[in-house]
Amino acid sequence: MQQIALNDLARHVSTQRDALMQAMARVVDSGWFVLGPELEAFESEFAAYCGIAHAIGVANGTDAIELALRALDIGAGDEVVVAANAGMYSTTALRAIGAAPVFADVDDRHLVVDAAGVSAALTPRTRAVIVTHLYGRMADMTALRTLADRAGVVLIEDCAQAHGARQSGRHAGSWGDAACFSFYPTKNLGALGDAGLVTCADASVAQRVRRLRQYGWERKYVAVDGPARNSRLDELQAAVLRVTLPLLDGWNARRQEIACRYAAVEHPALRHPDVDGEDYVAHLYVVRTPARDSLRRHLTMCEIASDTHYPLLDTKQPVLRGLVADTALPISATAASEVLSLPCYPELTDDEVQRVCAALASWTP
Repeated sequence: MQQIALNDLARHVSTQRDALMQAMARVVDSGWFVLGPELEAFESEFAAYCGIAHAIGVANGTDAIELALRALDIGAGDEVVVAANAGMYSTTALRAIGAAPVFADVDDRHLVVDAAGVSAALTPRTRAVIVTHLYGRMADMTALRTLADRAGVVLIEDCAQAHGARQSGRHAGSWGDAACFSFYPTKNLGALGDAGLVTCADASVAQRVRRLRQYGWERKYVAVDGPARNSRLDELQAAVLRVTLPLLDGWNARRQEIACRYAAVEHPALRHPDVDGEDYVAHLYVVRTPARDSLRRHLTMCEIASDTHYPLLDTKQPVLRGLVADTALPISATAASEVLSLPCYPELTDDEVQRVCAALASWTP
């Protein structure tokens, strides 16, 4: 029996191989490889897709968060409220600018920050809130937008796991003062390497991100802003993303279909995510169980791969020992010991999906 992979990027890109090769050949033949027409076109197309005025390509998703923070004047000594259960990506960006992460607990239903958790974490030094749309599930942006406006703090979306998700008719990436995307190959919209992007409505913020992604230049060799960095989404990746962006909604629909089939498997020891609604795009299908190790062993015996996203809260990371408060985050902590990701990607066959369903149903803790 062939193993069902957690993700299969070779299978994924094979469905568009000819179009991808043509796009890359177009870039090679042009002789223009950085900050050229392919990136400008993708930025315009992605902004239109998200329903937002500006999109600025950068090298990766973590750089996107860092540059968005800098462009919104968040810096050393500022406190920023974040979740602790999302892989430390936002915390890494905060450390790069000298800002202090303040960790909020998440809601027990979706494992994303909510207005109550963020409100409890706010202090007089809070300058911003980063909202991570985790596992493909958007946080309640209406409530969080209202809270941020009332508190007078910046609101930033981390949309790395929520490409194409919508809430109240608005896409992820159109709610915050800025929003950040990763196009790492495993994302719902993935490049063939690292790539990232910042969206925003404010032209002055967009201008600052464009400067900060390239040395702070206003024009070539004239630096007017900083601290800056060198962080650019190259022409090859932009051309690839132009090929795949029109396919995103169809891929998301297939992910949601798979998620619905998994969620229909009833098991007393399993807690499934909510799968209804356009605000969930099934980037990861994550079940919860206090018997996670048992389930993982069972899936391995059934030749089904699984993984944990994420096993260690930011507050428990060795690199942060003694640098951040070991905040009591009971929901986040419990979830970190229970979550397990199952295969969920558009190219899974119906037979493979059925094998996963059967394995879940046959598991005895």
